[in-house]
Amino acid sequence: MNIDPREVGPKPPFPKQEQTHPGTVKKLNPSADHGEESYVGTGKLKGRAAIVTGADSGIGRAVAIAFAKEGADVLLSYLPEEEPDAAEVVAVIEKAGRKAVKLPGDIRKLEYCQALVVAAVKEFGRLDIVVNNAGFQMTHDKLEDVPLDEVKRTFDTNIFGTFALTQAALKELKPGASILNTTSIQAYQPGENLVAYAATKAAVLSMTKSVAKLAMEQGVRVNAVAPGPVWTPLIPSTMPPEKVEKFGENTVFKRPAQPVELAKLFVFLASDDASYVTGEVFGATGGRTPY
Repeated sequence: MNIDPREVGPKPPFPKQEQTHPGTVKKLNPSADHGEESYVGTGKLKGRAAIVTGADSGIGRAVAIAFAKEGADVLLSYLPEEEPDAAEVVAVIEKAGRKAVKLPGDIRKLEYCQALVVAAVKEFGRLDIVVNNAGFQMTHDKLEDVPLDEVKRTFDTNIFGTFALTQAALKELKPGASILNTTSIQAYQPGENLVAYAATKAAVLSMTKSVAKLAMEQGVRVNAVAPGPVWTPLIPSTMPPEKVEKFGENTVFKRPAQPVELAKLFVFLASDDASYVTGEVFGATGGRTPY
């Protein structure tokens, strides 16, 4: 039976809501589908080991769950204050029969990025997939309202964290391994309320293509996924309630994506099904990407 893609997830208007950053899945209204029950694996990643940053909620949570259901062990990276959500992900991974390792920390710190790789190799005996998904954003109506320390945090999280973890991981990744980055439609259609965030996502897109050329010297593929609006705690914790209420209505589906819908793209790109794919950016923007 075919599924109507317009009806896969809830549509706005959503209840007006706010959360304190970084937010939690428990307070999302309506709740999001991360694949806890809906995702069914087929063994595409059997025997592999992955690092997923931002794995407590949103896209990272869905990717970690999908990877486990596809047969991979997963090291979860997230902020210490996100521990309750991360614990739920661990339970789902273990129920799927895979090993989950938690290592909370701040992706802005070089030592932490390096520690993630060391821990993955120690715990799993190998490292096959790295998902650079952790991100930070805040919205502002006026440029003069944007604190410079917030700009620095955005760049340190979204760009430095991605670069540092990639650099550390390439020392351990073997031929057939994969690095996956989360960019955004903001790289193509930068919003005036997300100046710093949009700039970082454009940089991640460019970095993906540059690193892909270097990484293929050792047989490692590097790709990115560019989501449009996705229903995650990042939305009510960084946007005003009136924008949350209408979130996703500007897509042809008239709704935001559910995190599990993005996870399926990450699974494809991490698997051998994508053996001839590198340096690519896969859009899942709800029909908004202009290319």
